[in-house]
Amino acid sequence: MTDKYGRVIDYMRVSIIDRCNLRCQYCIPTDIEWLPPQEILTLEEIAEICRQASLIGIRKIKITGGEPLIRKGCIDLIRMIRAIPGIQQVTLTTNGVLLAQYAGQLYEEGLDAINVSLDTLDREKYIKITGSDRLPDVLKGISEMERYKIPLKINSVLQRGVNDEDWKDLILLAKDREIDVRFIEMMPIGHGKEFTSISNEEILQKIRARYGQVEDIKKARGNGPATYCHIPGFKGNIGSISAIHGKFCDGCNRIRLTSTGQIKPCLCYEDHISLKEAIRNGSKEEIRRSLLMAIDKKPAGHCFNEDQEMITEKHEMAQIGG
Repeated sequence: MTDKYGRVIDYMRVSIIDRCNLRCQYCIPTDIEWLPPQEILTLEEIAEICRQASLIGIRKIKITGGEPLIRKGCIDLIRMIRAIPGIQQVTLTTNGVLLAQYAGQLYEEGLDAINVSLDTLDREKYIKITGSDRLPDVLKGISEMERYKIPLKINSVLQRGVNDEDWKDLILLAKDREIDVRFIEMMPIGHGKEFTSISNEEILQKIRARYGQVEDIKKARGNGPATYCHIPGFKGNIGSISAIHGKFCDGCNRIRLTSTGQIKPCLCYEDHISLKEAIRNGSKEEIRRSLLMAIDKKPAGHCFNEDQEMITEKHEMAQIGG
């Protein structure tokens, strides 16, 4: 499926929990408002939307949130989506707190890859950033997943004056392990507007200064816009997702489904199309029509690096499955 700009749209990020009705120590941030359960799509509804998405050419699904593993039945949903004809890949993004607990089940259900959001290896900084003292659990989860040989990537967002020098420790996760560590530039959405974005080029310059010449990897790795390099002697690779200083919208291949049934063509803008009525009325044709409409509405690009007033998305990243 291609959009009006000729981009192939074959990837859907699915948030199964956002404004969480399961307030607990695993749900970060904790200041998200509650929603009544009936406002959240059921797992069966999500699976049906994925089934209809596969009929228009969506081939890859990423389960995200909020923190998806706190949603009861998350593992069952992965099983349901994996069984849909046409779906070639199902992956998961998690904060890693519950990863050790579910590692075996994720492997058994055929999960293709995992991204773990981890911004520091310093316990005190972790508490400051996340509001919880769960770093040991995250590290245990990463180690547990290595046993199952499921491709694993670490996603890190650096904040000026908070963890801007933590790249030195984070990249060492890729030294003796086949793990990719990726740095994602802070996007000015929700709380992200409060921080100064650190360009990935700045980080790469520091890496080169410490390790000498690094090797750029030309071959694509994964489904997204990340670019990669390799430090000689490392088993894993270092990636960059440069939304602000390396705009990659011309290659964007995704749409997003929120847990409340909204299809979002772009993170930058509030624009969305609701599938809730269609899915609850059993209108499969309307679901497909709405998905196609959302793809048609994908903008040529975001405006993160332009006028902040043009950014219309007001929700937190945890609410829209960024």
